[in-house]
Amino acid sequence: MNRLRKNSKKKSSYASNKIEGNPLSEKQVDEVIERDERKHYLKPEQEVRNYFLALNFLEEKVSKKEKFSQKLILDVQKLVEYVNTTDDHPLIVAAVVHYQLVTIHPFEDGNGRTARLLSGYIMDLNGYGFNGIGSLEEYFAYDIDEYYESIQMGLPALYYSGRENPPHPEIWIHYFLRMVKLYSGKICDLQLASEEEDIAGSLSFLKGREKELLQFLIKNYRGEFTPIEVSRELSVTNKTIINRLTILVKNGFVIPILVNERIRSYELSEFTRDHEKEIMKIIS
Repeated sequence: MNRLRKNSKKKSSYASNKIEGNPLSEKQVDEVIERDERKHYLKPEQEVRNYFLALNFLEEKVSKKEKFSQKLILDVQKLVEYVNTTDDHPLIVAAVVHYQLVTIHPFEDGNGRTARLLSGYIMDLNGYGFNGIGSLEEYFAYDIDEYYESIQMGLPALYYSGRENPPHPEIWIHYFLRMVKLYSGKICDLQLASEEEDIAGSLSFLKGREKELLQFLIKNYRGEFTPIEVSRELSVTNKTIINRLTILVKNGFVIPILVNERIRSYELSEFTRDHEKEIMKIIS
């Protein structure tokens, strides 16, 4: 999962900077992020490194459940107040923050990157962050023209109180929510693939007899069981079952139940119960 998270942040760093015209390829971005931080970097390289470090910073903030702070966007007071007091759905808030920061353009440079970082932060903080393994910027970067058309970069600015001839935030919000929906489907597929990879990795440490025992336990036991019970049903020695159970415990498929610091019985782990179908599919 940590590898997926890091790769997701790399993709996000690449995609978000690509939207701004950064010329680095995804491979070059990967190399720059992995390079020695003490080296001198050209501007395009520093941009992607800064974005990656900013994602790490915000990930830490999310883990600590820190609320949206004025310090994150300097003096854009109205936007901060909106984020902290609104009853709007978090996805709407994330879309509005993205739209408004780009519209207000408070900085000489980096407004788009800041907007994407902070909208992602709001999503993460409210449980819509794709479990840390996805990057919405990746979808924005697939069609940069549609991104800029939806955010209406060339139209007059709009504050919450409204201005004359304001652009249409609903166009952007519709686009933003559509991207979230599309990307959510991809993340579900990624997570399922990752879980299957984790299961297959754990099963690779088991030998044939141990897999057969695991299969037998899944089919026949919902609660506790003892080695002697299993050995009788399989017509093998109690010691053989204990040895195989030790391997299953070591790899997280079975857990021992202790009484007075001694193993009384065993049961299938929560991991095994949650992934019975996937495990059986692989070892059958």
